[in-house]
Amino acid sequence: MLERLQKIISQAGITSRRKAEELILLGLVEVNGKVVRTLGSKADPEKDHIKVKGRLVRLDQPKVYLMLNKPRGYVTTLRDPEGRPTVIELLEGVHQRVYPIGRLDFDAEGLLLLTNDGLFAEHLMHPRYEVPRTYLVKVKDCLEDQEIRRLEAGVLLSDGMTAPCRIKKVRKTTENSWVELTMHEGRNREVKRMLKHAGHPVLKLKRIRFAGLGLSGLEVGEYRHLTGKEIGQLKAVGRISKSGKNRNPSSMTVQDRSLASLPPPVGPAYRTGRRTGIRQAARTR
Repeated sequence: MLERLQKIISQAGITSRRKAEELILLGLVEVNGKVVRTLGSKADPEKDHIKVKGRLVRLDQPKVYLMLNKPRGYVTTLRDPEGRPTVIELLEGVHQRVYPIGRLDFDAEGLLLLTNDGLFAEHLMHPRYEVPRTYLVKVKDCLEDQEIRRLEAGVLLSDGMTAPCRIKKVRKTTENSWVELTMHEGRNREVKRMLKHAGHPVLKLKRIRFAGLGLSGLEVGEYRHLTGKEIGQLKAVGRISKSGKNRNPSSMTVQDRSLASLPPPVGPAYRTGRRTGIRQAARTR
């Protein structure tokens, strides 16, 4: 059956559909020995000979779903032109080609999912499905209630207004404070830009939850395979049916979906002292 090339490449776990489109435009995709540069071009994955950067595309690879506790000092890419270490180097024993679902900055840490299931990754990253991401953030000075309310309502950045989010106070020190921030967007460096806009630069950032999944004791630098239950949970969040097709999300309004997975609003006050119930926050000053 004929399918769009970028969809075939994504389903093969080579890269996301958006990146596949870039590869096509760069002339790095061949079908039956001929370079294809036109977006929307179709091929039959069962009959046609498709190559990306000279490598044959295969759809019969087993699907892999991983959770990594990313350390600081690693880039969230398959390879880095500057020679910095990549998260792929942490996946010892994983023989399938996987790629990250979303990104964490070089100096950020925490929960990162990786897979070779293109449709799965695409739906979890697409803003339409408003998949919640929660970050533990250390900021300069103390975020006050009024500033938190402004951030939660949305602020104007260079690439437009941010979507509503929720911010929960965690603890404060004499010079800095910790907050939990939950959002549904995944724009480039959005958390850092939002808080810098509010006058509170980010000092440390850790993703602690993604679509309801937490790190569950996974040590920094370690990874594990997701369970069948966890994969099913993520597919439900991303509206992916067993047939591999997206479900119609129209039964819920955008507002309903946004509010359903957000945590309670900001608490009355910061906690002081070291015991916060969050090991990383308690350990890091």
